Amino acid sequence: MLLTWRRWRRARPFWGGLAAVLAGAELCAIPLAPLKIMLQQGIAGIPSVLMGLVMIVMGLSAWFTPHYRGLAGVLTVLCAAAALVMSNLGGFLIGTVLGILGGSMMFAWQPALGAAPAEPGAPGAPRAPGADAEPGDGAPA
Repeated sequence: MLLTWRRWRRARPFWGGLAAVLAGAELCAIPLAPLKIMLQQGIAGIPSVLMGLVMIVMGLSAWFTPHYRGLAGVLTVLCAAAALVMSNLGGFLIGTVLGILGGSMMFAWQPALGAAPAEPGAPGAPRAPGADAEPGDGAPA
């Protein structure tokens, strides 16, 4: 079970998606806080919840469809930057920082090299024995 979890986690941008989900949850939770914590809510609650939901969806899409990690990362960073202005200083800066960190980790993540078979002749592809040998090197012709 642990090996299966580890294999699943390493095959996708897990930590970037987790940071994006946490940032979105934090942005969604701030407007729902008690009035003692939120001094003045105003209209900022609607964009906070919407941007938080978009960031949660982008984090989950990075987990379950890792080939969309570039789009998910860029949209997460854009939402996090917009939350700084539109959503109570980006959830008191925590949501913005987590969102930018998670989006950049999703965008920068690359699958492992051994995950997909390499095409013959591509750099790093296995070669046939003796393919690089020149005549006279002692390799069979």
